[in-house]
Amino acid sequence: MKLPLMRNIGIMAHIDAGKTTTTERILFYTGKSHRIGEVDNGEAIMDWMEQEQERGITIQSAATTTYWKRNENDKEPCQINIIDTPGHVDFTAEVERSLRVLDGAVAILDAVKGVEPQTETVWRQAERYRVPCIAYVNKMDRTGADFFQVLADIREKLGMETVALQLPLGKESAFEGVVDLIGMEELRWGGNGGELVERSAVAEERLAQAREWREKLIDALSAVSDAVTEKYLAGEGIPEELIRTELRRAVLGRKLLPVLAGASRRNMGVQPLIDAAVDYLPAPDEVGPAAGRHLKKEEAVEVPCDPAGTPLGLVFKIQHDREAGSLCYVRMYSGTLKSGSAVYNVGKRKRERANRILRMHSNKSEPLDGLSAGDIGVIIGMKLAQTGDTIGSEGWPVLLDTMQFPEPVISVSLEPQTISEGDKLKDILDILSREDPTFTARENEETGQLIISGMGELHLDVLVTKILKDYGLKARVGNPQVTYRESIGKTVERTEKFSRIIAGKENAAGLTLKLEPLPRGSGNRYSSAVRDSGRIPEPVFEAVERGVRGAMDSGILLGYPCIDIGVTLTGMEYSELTGTELAFEACASMGFDEAARGAEPLLLEPVMAVDLFSPKESVGDVMSLVTQRGGQVLNMDSRGGADEIKAAAPMAKMFGFMTALRSVSQGRATFSMEFSHFEKKTER
Repeated sequence: MKLPLMRNIGIMAHIDAGKTTTTERILFYTGKSHRIGEVDNGEAIMDWMEQEQERGITIQSAATTTYWKRNENDKEPCQINIIDTPGHVDFTAEVERSLRVLDGAVAILDAVKGVEPQTETVWRQAERYRVPCIAYVNKMDRTGADFFQVLADIREKLGMETVALQLPLGKESAFEGVVDLIGMEELRWGGNGGELVERSAVAEERLAQAREWREKLIDALSAVSDAVTEKYLAGEGIPEELIRTELRRAVLGRKLLPVLAGASRRNMGVQPLIDAAVDYLPAPDEVGPAAGRHLKKEEAVEVPCDPAGTPLGLVFKIQHDREAGSLCYVRMYSGTLKSGSAVYNVGKRKRERANRILRMHSNKSEPLDGLSAGDIGVIIGMKLAQTGDTIGSEGWPVLLDTMQFPEPVISVSLEPQTISEGDKLKDILDILSREDPTFTARENEETGQLIISGMGELHLDVLVTKILKDYGLKARVGNPQVTYRESIGKTVERTEKFSRIIAGKENAAGLTLKLEPLPRGSGNRYSSAVRDSGRIPEPVFEAVERGVRGAMDSGILLGYPCIDIGVTLTGMEYSELTGTELAFEACASMGFDEAARGAEPLLLEPVMAVDLFSPKESVGDVMSLVTQRGGQVLNMDSRGGADEIKAAAPMAKMFGFMTALRSVSQGRATFSMEFSHFEKKTER
């Protein structure tokens, strides 16, 4: 497939905006599926997991590839690799890793609710990776739908300059199609599944409004395009082809956001959306080169998208298959990987083999001979790969920039009923932690319980259901608990000695460590101020760092992981006769523990950013409920018949909040929350 004819796109939005419903229509109209799968009936192709069908939500991002001819006389179709992402904030890691490898995205917005909290979250993720976007206002047939209010909402909340490419024909239940402002024609949909697009001239009564909005489109384009400005000032007509070309350039530079309208559930508006994805979203060779770091030269390098280059790809998702083992979803950035060839894991410095390469269609697949730069596929056979790993060749050890995932904030305990079930559980947890970077498991040293942690109550519920139901494990599940963190309040320096005789050999070490608190959100930092001219072997320095990092993970007082601590190795006592790696690792661990205990240890609790939508008559009770739970109302915004409240509240007080919220608002208020930051726990 030629690179200019390829698109890697993601469908992203707040939960229930219609991502999967729209994706199902895209697959139907492009001929990938022969009937439309409905989310409400549990028949959506992209929601293939049993839990997704039962709950009616997307949990895992699903990948598929389809083909679309923009015009009937096109010689070759455009290959579109689509990833349908979850909308619920608990599965934000799925969106994060999808956006990391995509070239463009379609942001779907609810015509009634506009820009919702999770829409803002995914938009920030797209901004971080500089992903060009187009927007699609769905559910134009719903009561309260307002296309123009959504445009204003995007400008206000996302800070993006919008250009309407279409205007709705009719409103709410009378919605019947759109006015195409570039072609200046009306589009309506017919046939059993909306596969027929009926075109007609703009009606006389709508012509003035259509011309006014086309003028706004040209005006916005002229602000970013010299070619349009010249023709505009000369009073010349601006051809459709020039509008599309210049609009594409503006979208690639993230200067404008084209907005389309439709009602996917009623099969209206999807084909122009596919056209827009082809017209305005970039091909793999149109985005900037990928950023990487050469491990041997220790310098930043740029990786251009070139199928003839040295192979380099990023593993962005791991999925376990009971028959095939690990399915490694890979985006290739350079070169070509052939099926059956050797693969080098750059970060782990290990060789593996790509036994098979597949093209995925949700949970089905077809074999490929190879995977080239710009493409997305699945490699089977790699046993060591994890999310974020770079694969390539030993001759060019370049590590691609990896992904950042949020911290887990909620935990439950799992107690297997038998010892054999306990061994099985550990294997399952290992599989799940490789699949999901926001899922962690650890053993409580005091109780011996296995503690699993995730992003929220729904996230953990899904994971526990998977463990008990999908893997058939028998275990008792504890109540959800908050996952705390530990840190320190002052700078200390400590010298630690270690001396043990093990197997008749003396192991001795001496270290001086300096611990200092770092600003919240900085993460942990380790550095060595000891400069030795080759007398102390490098593995000894590595052992010290291992000991320190291991002690950070084990906590200070209560066993919670440490955050925001800077550790500097300032002194070492080393003897060639007794200085072993074991001694220095143990000495570093003990030294950190003792120093941290004397550095005013702090217990930090997760604080959540809470977004609430409440009817005006209940807003006082809703705000009172938030403050009763130790929350702080940050601001309030009025939107039509409802108020949006933004607040911050401690996670520990938010269990069962939904039940209480429904009670004070007669079931009409809704909320979503995501992790914001850790702060010192205060007694309440």
